[in-house]
Amino acid sequence: MGIKYDFSGWATRNDLKCSDGRTIRKDAFKDCDGMTVPLVWNHQHGNSSNVLGHALLENRDEGVYTYGCFNDTEEGIRAKKQVEHGDITALSIYANQLKQRGGDVLHGAIREVSLVLAGANPGAFIDDVVMSHSDDADGEAIIYTGEPVELMHAEQEPAEKKETEKVADENKKAAEDGDKTVGEIFNTLNEEQKKVVYYLIGQAVEDAKGGSGDEKNEEDEEVKHNAFENNDEYTGSDDTLYISHADQETILANAKKGGTFKGAVEEFFGDTLQHGIDDIETLFPDPTDVYKGEPETFKRDLSWVGSVMNGVHKAPYARVRTRFADARAKELRAKGYIKGDRKTLSGNIKLLQRTTDPQTIYRKDAIERDDILDITDFDVVNYQYGIMRENLEEDIALAIMIGDDRDDTDREQIKPEHVRPIWLDDEMYTLHYDVDIDGMKTALNGSETGQHFGENYIYAEAIIQQLLYAREKYKGSGNLAMYCTPHLVNVMLLARDLNGRRIYNNLDDLKAALNVSAIYTVEQFEGKTRTTSDNKKKQLLGLFVNLKDYQVGSVRGGQITKFQQFDIDFNQEKMLLETRISGAMIKPWAAIALELDVTE
Repeated sequence: MGIKYDFSGWATRNDLKCSDGRTIRKDAFKDCDGMTVPLVWNHQHGNSSNVLGHALLENRDEGVYTYGCFNDTEEGIRAKKQVEHGDITALSIYANQLKQRGGDVLHGAIREVSLVLAGANPGAFIDDVVMSHSDDADGEAIIYTGEPVELMHAEQEPAEKKETEKVADENKKAAEDGDKTVGEIFNTLNEEQKKVVYYLIGQAVEDAKGGSGDEKNEEDEEVKHNAFENNDEYTGSDDTLYISHADQETILANAKKGGTFKGAVEEFFGDTLQHGIDDIETLFPDPTDVYKGEPETFKRDLSWVGSVMNGVHKAPYARVRTRFADARAKELRAKGYIKGDRKTLSGNIKLLQRTTDPQTIYRKDAIERDDILDITDFDVVNYQYGIMRENLEEDIALAIMIGDDRDDTDREQIKPEHVRPIWLDDEMYTLHYDVDIDGMKTALNGSETGQHFGENYIYAEAIIQQLLYAREKYKGSGNLAMYCTPHLVNVMLLARDLNGRRIYNNLDDLKAALNVSAIYTVEQFEGKTRTTSDNKKKQLLGLFVNLKDYQVGSVRGGQITKFQQFDIDFNQEKMLLETRISGAMIKPWAAIALELDVTE
């Protein structure tokens, strides 16, 4: 050809997948035919000493062939000797103005050819080196042909062994040892995972350089600036930045040793401080909130709380006294008169009364003013008030239904003599009944226990039966609602007949069987027990009550009130929700508690 060169080889080959997932198609770099581009070391441009010479490009049917010529600089002479000695056999290219369809590169412009330790395109290698020993004598030697090789081995084969045989033996040994090349490891990733790797590297460069990426489009993608160089601008044909194939190989090789991709990048940067990147975290994209604005709040199901707070009877006074006259005594019966007999007096009417005084219940919190100013995407003060309100109402509703589970000696307990819990109330106000599961099993199945009806049906029937019997003594306003655990509702809904068909198809069927107006599930009831005066342990199954028979009293100003105050000394915004109330059942025998005897 008449071309004077120091070596030649394939800069890139067609239809071979690179380690970054791209596949270069035929004539993708056709416009580069005959161009001369810089020959550099490892795609480094921070110093002119990294320019080793130039390379002539020749477009062929198989790909782009290149003829390299080293300059007379110290670095060029050193690189020439390394190529002649076979220490470096891999080529890599830098190209921009890429046009792709999926992972196929259809067009681009090669800006440089680089000598690298490991190539990205498995067909890019040096296959011919011309060694000039004198002015008039040229020697020619074959350095490498065939499959690509990574010169990463600690030992060398004898000098007389052909290079191709060395590579074949090394590849065979790697296969026998179960080792995989970085390219093989990378190719095990799916397309989505590969895109994440490309994105992280590209985003790292954008963040480090302050680029916005706004000028990039899907049809004109450029290989970005080498993130592992210093921050000097590239002074080639354009000022675009890139990441080379060789640098990607280095990161993936580190990741292959064990660990994460992020750790491999951190290790790379940690070993190359001359590149000017001290804080690797700045290279990774900021996390994106799944939910914009205030964070999603993790909490218990509080849908039942509203039914309690809205259902109770509210009075404009806090000191409550209930008085009842018990007219059920035998002594109060009317008597027949016989002429001539003396009439006798009947017995006395028994008066029953109790008084309930109010207690202050509060929820207090504080937020640093600095935090309030720094949180700009939502109103953190109102957000905190919302959580405080939910907490306060939940604890008041629990105090009304089952009581405050804190110890009686705890100064912060909502005291049961001020807000009287329905479950723990006196028998005069709440009727307590045990549910006899074993008795119902015997009644339904006889001696063949478990042979006819399943456990769920037996459980449901036992509850329904005991509730209906308890209603015979119930004296409340009627229209009862049921409050129980979600599990109890599910057990009853899963009751089946002998043919496997469900007894209750939905909640409406279950409400009709229980004769209640509504069913509210309260997960806070789970596992709650009480100890009776005769040391029996009872587990709560469900409460049945019309909350109009429960009165919450509060004087003017005692309703739930919000306070906010700024503490100058501690630079805090302090918040308080407070109420002063009393609570008690105001009708006798107006609630039913079904329980299980779990005494051990």
